[in-house]
Amino acid sequence: MSIAPPLDPPAVRTPDDLLAEAEAGVAAAGRVLALLRTRLEAAVAPEGRVDRRLADEHQILMHGYAWFATTCEALRQMHGWALRLDEAGAFGELERMILLAAMGENLAQLSGGVWMSQGEIVRPRDFGAGDDEVAALLAPVAGLVTAGTAPALAPAIASLAARSGSYGALGLDDETLAMMRDEFHRFADARIAPFAHGWHLADELIPMPLIEEMAELGVFGLTIPEEFGGLGLGKMAMCVVTEELSRGYIGTGSLGTRSEIAGELIASAGTEAQKAHYLPKLASGEILPTAVFTEPNAGSDLASLKTRAVKDGDDYVITGSKTWITHAARTDLMTMMVRTDPDEPGYKGLSMLLAEKPRGSDDDPFPADGMTGGEIEVLGYRGMKEYELSFDGFRVPVDAVLGGREGEGFKQLMATFESARIQTAARAVGVAQNAMETAVRYATEREQFGRPIGAFPRVGSKIGKMVVDTMLARQLTYFAARQKDSGRRCDIEAGMAKLLGARTAWANADNALQIHGGNGFSLEYEISRILCDARILNIFEGAAEIQAQVVARGLIEGRN
Repeated sequence: MSIAPPLDPPAVRTPDDLLAEAEAGVAAAGRVLALLRTRLEAAVAPEGRVDRRLADEHQILMHGYAWFATTCEALRQMHGWALRLDEAGAFGELERMILLAAMGENLAQLSGGVWMSQGEIVRPRDFGAGDDEVAALLAPVAGLVTAGTAPALAPAIASLAARSGSYGALGLDDETLAMMRDEFHRFADARIAPFAHGWHLADELIPMPLIEEMAELGVFGLTIPEEFGGLGLGKMAMCVVTEELSRGYIGTGSLGTRSEIAGELIASAGTEAQKAHYLPKLASGEILPTAVFTEPNAGSDLASLKTRAVKDGDDYVITGSKTWITHAARTDLMTMMVRTDPDEPGYKGLSMLLAEKPRGSDDDPFPADGMTGGEIEVLGYRGMKEYELSFDGFRVPVDAVLGGREGEGFKQLMATFESARIQTAARAVGVAQNAMETAVRYATEREQFGRPIGAFPRVGSKIGKMVVDTMLARQLTYFAARQKDSGRRCDIEAGMAKLLGARTAWANADNALQIHGGNGFSLEYEISRILCDARILNIFEGAAEIQAQVVARGLIEGRN
């Protein structure tokens, strides 16, 4: 059974014509963005540098500009995706329709307004750009906008995707990556997806035997250098694996995040002894790490961290509280941000500790002296659990300071943010894909009024838009990963990928639940879990508002 095509399917352009139009669309988007940048700079950087007071006053415009820039970059990456597919002879009918819809809808939004979140839309006129000015910039691609927003296009995409069993070629352009994706796709289908909803409903930790299987597949050592027992692969490989694991369940996709963060911290900033001791054990999964940064009164404001580490002989004595610590009970190593110098304000007094602890059990989750913890009950993202931790006399050897130097903690952590946000974007793409596939299954199986509900245009339209938006988020995430792999600074690209990926995951999950109707509101159906899991993606690893601020400041200050 499949989703019925629309009665008036859209005409699909030839590859050459569409690629030329898409190139023109990217150029037109760039012109709109340049106009908005000029108006924003006049408002927040009248003397050439961003004025903090003015940036705060015009925060909505700053964040709106980040979203316009993200939209433009996503279009550029979609055009690049299509060029690669065309060169490989893989730019088929479905891919052409996806590109057409992506271009048409997003170019239309550059004129009419870009959504930052539900209820928050920013328009060119908010920047002081006249409607006529923007219309003139987009006039050369008016035909592309009209064709790409035709009502029949999204249902046609949904119908073709359901019939073909494909949601569009990924454009990986790398045989090794394609083989890895296939391997983890099968693994997720066989070992994760059938059990994930049960773990969620029972609020259980992901079973250790599965974690051991993931370790054997190399999940925890993907990017750790080969000399330390890892696979020595790049961030693109990390994205492909994370996406497939997250398609099965966000929790399994997220297990690798902790090892990714810890491994990059130690590989980039650790002493030779720390690298030799920890990296092989992280790569093999012998030790499981957790990131211990956030405090009750300091979310994204790391400069205000208060947890103290005071020297006492050969140890630091830790006092303070941490919160939202993922997988804390069942891990062996904490990468812990503490204040080692109370006289240094802000970031300067912070240090990163590699704090070992005994692995907890269900009966005794925190068996370490000087350390207690309690579980935070959450809507979703349950497979590793969240905890509040308290330290009172917890001791860590002085040689546990990352790199052997105090006061370097914030700088060391910042160096990992790009990778963490790229990885989070990949998790978001996996969740978005899961929501879309769940919606397609339900739409083709559920019958109402004598036919599958996928035959109704609005259902097909929702699914078609999911196909397009997921590919947009995926290609932007791949772009950020490729930038990182090439050694380029990519904090802006990583922030864009996380912004778009998280929005897409939530929109897909919400629309997929709507397709399920009342059944979607039942805990029995998996989409109820996917919706809860998707919601966290806009919050952790830097909330969407923080990401927008990072992107906007970076662009206005000239980093790109």
